Amino acid sequence: MSTPSSTIEPDSAAADPIPRDAVPKHIAIIMDGNGRWAEAQRLPRLAGHKAGAEAVRHVLEAAGELGVEQVTLYCFSSENWKRPDDEVNELMRMYVHHLVAERELLKKHGIRLAQIGRRDGLPTEALEELASTEGQTKPGTRTLAIAVNYGGRQEITDAVREIAHKVKAGTLDPNDINEQTVSDHLYTRGMPDPDLVIRTAGEMRISNFLLWQISYAELYVTPTLWPDFDGDSLHDAVREYVRRHRRFGGLGKES
Repeated sequence: MSTPSSTIEPDSAAADPIPRDAVPKHIAIIMDGNGRWAEAQRLPRLAGHKAGAEAVRHVLEAAGELGVEQVTLYCFSSENWKRPDDEVNELMRMYVHHLVAERELLKKHGIRLAQIGRRDGLPTEALEELASTEGQTKPGTRTLAIAVNYGGRQEITDAVREIAHKVKAGTLDPNDINEQTVSDHLYTRGMPDPDLVIRTAGEMRISNFLLWQISYAELYVTPTLWPDFDGDSLHDAVREYVRRHRRFGGLGKES
């Protein structure tokens, strides 16, 4: 096996190479536009969701090539239960299907699956297959976190409730509560905060996604609908991320 280069060469001669040491370790993605893609193709909305699932595979392959350690995908929000029953039921069936169908591929590529979000309310079959896939992929060195039945405010509320129970039980002193305490009680406990948040379909909002964790993440919004977002699109987003200078509240070197 050849020694990896210190840069990732672009497919296009006009594009800049990406320094490997500048690649974001954790990319979170708000996958938006499946319905609009289907409408533009004059197809049912579910066809858009299926096309979106294919886009996930292409993006994960590109993330692996780049050396990204974790990808977090916003798959199904706690508000999505308000959608028509037929659509919700089909999305849950698709979730179960992909938990089974992608299991061996995740294992082959050393990717650990983790779900963030409440598990209450999910179909029994989905919970069973999720537990199986999480268990079988646990040795993975990279992480795919899927946000299902997830909401950022809900996550913070659950963390506060858990902390309050510990204070009431006398196992936690209120004076010892700090930002790390809160982080340790979120669904993402033990995971690094995202470096880059990508939103497709051009919407300029966060949509209740990882509200605590993305405080200092770089945001990248593209008009590309999610089913059309591919490996080259991910490279473009990372290339833009590399061009930026992250200050984390400081003045920055040029100041």
